[in-house]
Order: sequence, then structure tokens, then C-alpha cells
Amino acid sequence: MRVDPSASKPDWSALETAFEHNAPETHSYLDLETGQVATIVDSRPEDDEKRLAIRRNPAGFVHLDPASSREQYRWMERFVASVEDKALRDRLVLAIDGKGAFRRFKDVLLSYPVERDRWFSYRATLLHIYINSWLRTKDIVLGENPPWGSPDQPTEPDVPLEKPVGRRGEGPTETLRSKAKDLVEQLPALELPAAIAYLRFLAERMPSVHE
Repeated sequence: MRVDPSASKPDWSALETAFEHNAPETHSYLDLETGQVATIVDSRPEDDEKRLAIRRNPAGFVHLDPASSREQYRWMERFVASVEDKALRDRLVLAIDGKGAFRRFKDVLLSYPVERDRWFSYRATLLHIYINSWLRTKDIVLGENPPWGSPDQPTEPDVPLEKPVGRRGEGPTETLRSKAKDLVEQLPALELPAAIAYLRFLAERMPSVHE
């Protein structure tokens, strides 16, 4: 079904938020009459009126399908592969390995404002491409073109992102932990207190790296 809701200006900002937010308890719907977005949170009683409106007119709303965590993780991988600074790229490879990848990725970029700004622009481009693709798939026209136009896909790096793999197939974080453990085991007993004190200092200094 092709819809052109011209009764109201589409809320493009709300669309962006809905498509990037994929929390399981949050559900967003596009009002096909107005182009507005209705967002419902399972635990929020004040959303009951919106729930009722959608149940009464199911044909008038389309559920928005946000970019999945896997898709957004792929965006991070593509960005990391495009980073030219090898030291930063290596840090980001470790940051996106394992649970808490999104938070650690953002924490690392806090110290690199130029690359952080580039990431926001890069991510926005991929999100806009995703939204445009979704609208085309659903054959929905919102009465006006999106403010971001029709962005092109960012150029893929010539070399795919390489993640070091350990001898037992573990990821880069586990590989480094294994190497650190091996080095500690080789230290003379007299040096262990100093090594432990230094490791404790690092742990307290950078709590954001905890898993």
C-alpha cells in the first residue's frame, strides 16, 4: 500500500530516534494519516491511550522496525576498519570485542574528538540509508523528501577489519588476557607484588574497561 500523509509534516527526528532505538520494551508506530510517530513503552501506563488508538485502527499504523543490534554492530565494525590511526584502530578492535562493546567503543572515542565526530556523521549516514530503504520496502511516501536526502553508502575499506584470534579460537580480548597471564606466571615471586599493585592501579584508573 502506498501512502502519502500530507495532513501533517512528518516528524523526521522522531523517525530517526525510533529506528536507532531497539530496546525490546519499546515499540514505535508510524501514523499513516499524519506521518507522526507514536512510541510506546511496555512499562509506561501513560501510553495506554496510544495503545488503544492503535488497537482501534490497526490499518492506520505501521510498526517501525529499528536497526537491529547486529546491524548497528556491523556499522561499528565498518567504522573501525576505516580508522587510519593504527593505535586507535587497535584500541577500538579490543573495545568492540565481547559484551559491553557499544559502551566501550564510545568510551574510547571520548579521547578522540575528531574521530568521534566522524563516527556520529558515519553512523547518521548509515541510519538514514536504513530508514530510506525501509520506507521504500514498505512503499510509504511521507509527503516530502527526508531532510538528509538520499545519502550514498560510505566507501568500504580496502582491507576487511582484522581481529586477532588466539590459538584456541578466542577473541582479541581473551588473547591479550592469556598473554598477560603467561607473563605474570614467568615473573619471579619477588616481582609479583609490584605487578599486582600496578594492575590494580590500572583497574581503578580505567573502570570503563571492566566487563
